[in-house]
Amino acid sequence: QLLLVESGGGLVQPGGSLRLSCAASGFTLDNYAIGWFRQAPGKEREGVSCISSSSSNTIYADSVKGRFTISRDNAKNTVYLQMNSLKPEDTAVYYCATRRYYCSANVRPVGYDYWGQGTQVTVSS
Repeated sequence: QLLLVESGGGLVQPGGSLRLSCAASGFTLDNYAIGWFRQAPGKEREGVSCISSSSSNTIYADSVKGRFTISRDNAKNTVYLQMNSLKPEDTAVYYCATRRYYCSANVRPVGYDYWGQGTQVTVSS
């Protein structure tokens, strides 16, 4: 049984920070690339960031580059997304997902087999 659980979302003011976590149970993340995606109401799901299974490659969408940082701790079976300088347009449900073994180009939401339930991030004053 494979399960991914996102956590760490919430309400934050513009310019604030959040750290999202993606924790796996029932399997080990170290053989997977992990992508972060988000979907706002009325918009298509878009890729945010991805980290390869070896952590040798990281990818960021242009909209978050320089503000977000993806990392992984395989000992904890967890991947993180540190989000700084948050903007209202970052408001969305954020999802993590697994992919064997490499990130998709431009973090396209293709080829990701297992998805979490999502965590809500709201950036508002």
